[in-house]
Amino acid sequence: MPEHELIADRPAVNRYGWYALAVLTAVYVLNFLDRTLIYILFTPIKKEMAFSDLQLALLGTTSFVIFYTLLGIPFGRLADRISRTKIIAIGLAVWSLFSGLTGFAHSFWTIFFCRVMVGVGEATLGPAALSLLSDYFPVRMRATVQSIYSSAIALGGGLAFFLGGWIGQAYGWRWAFYLLGFPGLALALLVYLLREPERGRTESTAALQTSNDWRALLRSAPLRYLILGYAFVGLASNNISVWVGTFFVRVHGLDLAFVGRAAGIIGVIVGIPAMILAGRFSDRISGGRSIFTASAAALSVPLWIALLFTNNLLTLLAINIVLYALAILWVGPAVADVHDLAGPHLRGLAIGIFFSAVNIAAFAIGSPLIGKLTDRLHDMRYSLLVCPVACAIGATLLWMGSRSGARLRRASPATATSP
Repeated sequence: MPEHELIADRPAVNRYGWYALAVLTAVYVLNFLDRTLIYILFTPIKKEMAFSDLQLALLGTTSFVIFYTLLGIPFGRLADRISRTKIIAIGLAVWSLFSGLTGFAHSFWTIFFCRVMVGVGEATLGPAALSLLSDYFPVRMRATVQSIYSSAIALGGGLAFFLGGWIGQAYGWRWAFYLLGFPGLALALLVYLLREPERGRTESTAALQTSNDWRALLRSAPLRYLILGYAFVGLASNNISVWVGTFFVRVHGLDLAFVGRAAGIIGVIVGIPAMILAGRFSDRISGGRSIFTASAAALSVPLWIALLFTNNLLTLLAINIVLYALAILWVGPAVADVHDLAGPHLRGLAIGIFFSAVNIAAFAIGSPLIGKLTDRLHDMRYSLLVCPVACAIGATLLWMGSRSGARLRRASPATATSP
């Protein structure tokens, strides 16, 4: 049996792989903390700076996503060619520095520039880190490992709301950026020292023979459906973080610190197990990851509508917990599917394209649209209806992608993982 197949099927996992997973997950925690911190601080920033909701959306999402999206694809291509650990270390240092410097800003454009630079730094992480993890761990654990890593979304977002709400209320929004932004500079050294694994070391011989021509990605119908479907799902799920905290403060009159604590606790207690268990479960479903996540998106539609038009606080809390779990569980299975479809030679590029599409939909389109609708309608209940509509479209596209992938596997079983 070829050496690569022995490695791919070997039940034992190198202990260094678990160490690398821990370090990269910690980096992703900081990534999402620095990315989402501004959302819980919208209310005090708006009060001090007299910004409109559209301006808040531009600062919270559009500024960040401009270069995060534009650079995601070239950084993904670099991750297929040069040291991935070095790319991540440099990016971590950049985004941590400018996240901390946001606290010194005194105008719309200075905050905007700091957020742009946070996006530039964070664009390095996804393609490189996820590619590394696919080389540290065997294929049979791919969605599980990617979900453990992606659980940092819940932990980082939860910490941003919990600590950001507390620090912002007690010491002011500027101190939240100082205390939560700059510490990432220390972690950059640990990442720089990580060992770089051999590319494709866990793949089967068949997977190693997949194309390294980037045009093959464009020819993959299942991959196109997958990317478009998750772009719509991501629009809804990411705007839970962007706008739902503000929704509870404005529409239901809840205290900023209370919303921050509640969001932080839900993020950690609900989000982390939801993501990890979803990855573990989807690894056991042969060819069914996108059906699993499409079902979660479809179930989210009535929950979104109930969240927006329910007034009882306990009912709102229960709905929010279930909706958050369904909204966050798709990331690990999605990344695993992208890697399977792209093959080891094009992983970084495929993830760069995938993240770019998701973030354009969520942050460059969805978040400003919701902000503009809120400015016009003066009622977040109606502007946030964008989210259940996006869930319904995303679920349909993912279901179509699953059918397309099944047809491809039936037509050519031997190359089912090729684009």
